[in-house]
Amino acid sequence: MQFTPEHLALAETVKRFVENELNPYINEWEAAEIFPAHEVFKKMANLGLLGVKYPTEYGGLGLDFSYSMVVSEALGAADCGGVPMAIGVQTDMCTPALARFGSDALRKEYLAPAIAGDMVGCIGVSEVGGGSDVAALKTSARSDGDDYVINGSKMWITNGMQADWCCLLANTSDGPVHSNKSLIIVPMDAKGITRQKIKKIGMNSSDTAQLFFDNVRVPKRNLIGSEGMGFMMQMLQFQEERLYGAANSLKMLDRLIDQTIEYTRERHTFGQPLINNQVIHFRMAELRTEVESLRSLVYRAVEEYVGGKDVTRLASMAKLKCGRLIRETADACLQYWGGMGFTWDNPISRAYRDGRLVSIGGGADEIMLGIICKLEGTLPKKAK
Repeated sequence: MQFTPEHLALAETVKRFVENELNPYINEWEAAEIFPAHEVFKKMANLGLLGVKYPTEYGGLGLDFSYSMVVSEALGAADCGGVPMAIGVQTDMCTPALARFGSDALRKEYLAPAIAGDMVGCIGVSEVGGGSDVAALKTSARSDGDDYVINGSKMWITNGMQADWCCLLANTSDGPVHSNKSLIIVPMDAKGITRQKIKKIGMNSSDTAQLFFDNVRVPKRNLIGSEGMGFMMQMLQFQEERLYGAANSLKMLDRLIDQTIEYTRERHTFGQPLINNQVIHFRMAELRTEVESLRSLVYRAVEEYVGGKDVTRLASMAKLKCGRLIRETADACLQYWGGMGFTWDNPISRAYRDGRLVSIGGGADEIMLGIICKLEGTLPKKAK
């Protein structure tokens, strides 16, 4: 993938935003277990950062997905995982299907305000009984005249406590599980919706909610695309979500290695810097090589995606590798920080907690392996 001066200028804009508008406040937001999404998103919108890949008629910049990847990677310089994840929900998880398949009226009502930072969105797919198994979800949207009547609940919803609208995946018929689902934009101030905050071990600055829908009425004009096409559209949204997450991890991984090199260079034991131990400087070299390999995979996947190719295989590989490498890197680096790495406010311990989610959210490692195996033709044949 070739980086143009425009790519580099965009990365520099995001870098300055992270340094000036995110990192000075992250410790405060982590302690509060929430960040001011409306305020932060509005500041990003003023810089054009929430609609990089979306049409100009809705306030976007009209650029291709490679520019979104640049934004995602640059956000990896944030001192936590929660805020970049919440931003990614707004830009690459709850809005792609709306932008691609939504009616003009629906895009004006919800996509344009999301790009302008005037509305916060969330994506409602996972449920208590079905996270990675999207086909198993139970939330229903029953037809009643000009409305859908929604009943059910959604779990682990990023931005859920602050969201103004939800891109909800629900069953709109009793047909086959892959063709009975639809994506519906649900305004979060609708009667019958309640929210409950979820406390987590990491990603603390990002609010996460369980949402309950009790006979919630939504006009049918809020349907994205065609009824019954929701599963397919959500699978397409997952590709951008997984590429966003993998790209976002790159600078974070580099930062963990950089911080560990610096710490082990300054920390002396037995009369010499820790970094002088071959086991440490060799390990840092190994981890850096792994990060560069992941970066190459991500860049290739993005380039092919921009070129119109199906990148399900590469995006699944990037997501799988990203989650595992974060766990490996954070664990290895924490070991070399010793007792300091085990303290709560240490940057390595925060990454250790935040990074664990990456192998779960957006499709668990096992789901990624299943997708890869299916595309490789290595799944065992079903018994007749």
